[in-house]
Amino acid sequence: MWRPKRIEPSIGQESVWDYPRPPRLEKTGARLRVIFNGRTVADTTAGYRVLETSHPPAYYIPPDDIARQYLLDVPGGSWCEFKGQARYWSLLVDGRTSERAAWSYPSPSSEFSDIAGHLAFYASRVDECWVDDERVLPQEGDFYGGWITSRIVGPFKGGAGTRGW
Repeated sequence: MWRPKRIEPSIGQESVWDYPRPPRLEKTGARLRVIFNGRTVADTTAGYRVLETSHPPAYYIPPDDIARQYLLDVPGGSWCEFKGQARYWSLLVDGRTSERAAWSYPSPSSEFSDIAGHLAFYASRVDECWVDDERVLPQEGDFYGGWITSRIVGPFKGGAGTRGW
């Protein structure tokens, strides 16, 4: 099976190929912001990031730092072998909707209990996501929700042809 070639990180960068599997939860003091339809729907410096081999970090924002009036609980969910049962949220902001724009773990496994009720947003389903003063790029594909910044290098799982990595 073909395996991707790890990009060597420069000073101040991380390689997603150095992230662990199973994934690790890490507190971050970075300012995380999510903007949709001209409104800031989330803004925090008390977030977490989940680091997993070959994936850009997924950032989790505490519920108190989210404009919850814009959230719509949607039916269905998914299962993560590490975190447990996920639920999904759509955004409705001033008449504009983004379906399944975020997910959360109401009762995650004990290793991830710190993110219970926190939300992670798909950068591809909102207008802007920011880590500090850098606008992020979304992870390719429609399954993972990692945020790509200049501080991390890949290659990243999620795009066409990466399923078997």
